[in-house]
Amino acid sequence: MNGVSNGHSPAALQWKVGLVNYANKYLTAETFGFKVNVTGAALKKKQTWTLEQDLNEEVVYIKSHLGKYLSSDKYGNITCDAGDDEFDPTAKFVIEYATDGSGKWHFRNVQHGNYLGGTDENLKCFAKTPTNAEQWTVQLSIHPQVHLRNVNRRRYAHLSNDEIQCTEVTPWGQDALIILEFVDGKYALKTCDNRYLHKNGHLVDNLDNDSLFALAVKSGQHSGLAFQDSEGRYLTAVGSTASMKGRNKTITKDELFTIEDSHPQIILIAYTGKRVSTKQGVDITANQDEETDNETFQAEYVKSREKWAFKTIHNKYWTFDQVTSGVQDKSSEIKAECLFDLEWQGDGSIALKACNGLYIFNKQTGCLLAQSTTITDKEKFKVKIVNRPLLVLKSEHGFVGQKTSTNLEYCCNRATYNIIFMEPSPEGGSYRFKGTNGKYWSLTSDNTVNPNSDSPVDFILEFQPESKLTIKAPNGNFLKGEQNGLFRALAEDQTSATLWEY
Repeated sequence: MNGVSNGHSPAALQWKVGLVNYANKYLTAETFGFKVNVTGAALKKKQTWTLEQDLNEEVVYIKSHLGKYLSSDKYGNITCDAGDDEFDPTAKFVIEYATDGSGKWHFRNVQHGNYLGGTDENLKCFAKTPTNAEQWTVQLSIHPQVHLRNVNRRRYAHLSNDEIQCTEVTPWGQDALIILEFVDGKYALKTCDNRYLHKNGHLVDNLDNDSLFALAVKSGQHSGLAFQDSEGRYLTAVGSTASMKGRNKTITKDELFTIEDSHPQIILIAYTGKRVSTKQGVDITANQDEETDNETFQAEYVKSREKWAFKTIHNKYWTFDQVTSGVQDKSSEIKAECLFDLEWQGDGSIALKACNGLYIFNKQTGCLLAQSTTITDKEKFKVKIVNRPLLVLKSEHGFVGQKTSTNLEYCCNRATYNIIFMEPSPEGGSYRFKGTNGKYWSLTSDNTVNPNSDSPVDFILEFQPESKLTIKAPNGNFLKGEQNGLFRALAEDQTSATLWEY
């Protein structure tokens, strides 16, 4: 998931991006001296920029990872040393789009009318008209698995009836997961069943130019992101079914989308084998055998309190009841009674401590009560993540992917990712991963990960704060990534394990 939410906010939208020039180098803000160049070979921290949209003007501001704004003087000299408190008009840029169908952007400085461009140490904003040197490819610097929200309809996109439809009030389940796949400077929209959106609205198995979309942004009162197809039309939500397809060649509210993080949505299985559910009414109970939206809960980390809240399909949160010590589905906002400590037990199960300092346990009747001081089987709930049938893993070193098409061993410093197919174990609490060759992950003799097993091998996922998780391998160690790409099960505890964005 995205470590920082890029999505729906009452304030001006911000987009974390990498900017790639004609020589395939990234715009880079050096850590010392506020120097800026175009020398980056990959999209990492120094190559990540924030495009801040303006609520009043059709302009953007380009901010470095150091919190400083890019600006230009009348001679085209670039500086990037002014913060929010030193802001000046030379930091305003207008985005223009290349007319050759490449999806590339031009950045024109509002104050002086010149275009940003260059390579290596020679970055200028001096050209009166854009050439190849002033063209930029824009790559979103986010985890690619997201929720898309249509600005006009105020609904989320999801897979429905062989289409992507913008009809969900709350993005729920795997069908609301959209993968933004970066291909040759454009983006494809992939659904949870590994199909691509075609510009005419249907889903296709194979990627071609008709399933690639150039990015555009719009600032002002209605801000957002737009997707332009190969014929110059923008994706919108069409008709009563709100089906996503290319229609108009201008951007209005209908063609705008925002991007939001996709929180883990989980099923909890009590020691009795029953699923925790809202089906019985306001009380949260563990008494169901089926797995539906009523048995699915969204786990949201509340950073300011370092605790977790659990949202239900009814857009309400689990709430501790002071009178009965039970848990109810009744609060429309996160309050103190909605916050829980989540403690992983090392076997794919969790224990939850309510705001009264006691653990929730499951009575034989299915009632959940926060009355326990210790953790036994009755306080443990196995976790099954349900909205990640396709998994993309990212670390500070890059994406997890296979080394080559012939060497399928995994590494963790790739610029692009390989889709990992994730299957929950039938009993819950563990997962089996498949590579693109259809075989299951297993460990080699040196504890590296390789998809070479014909039979399932169980791994344990433990989701952590800020959209990250750890992975425990069958040898009892956690997966650890290194800068040179090594991806091995060597970490003996969570403190030395890699936190993977997912």
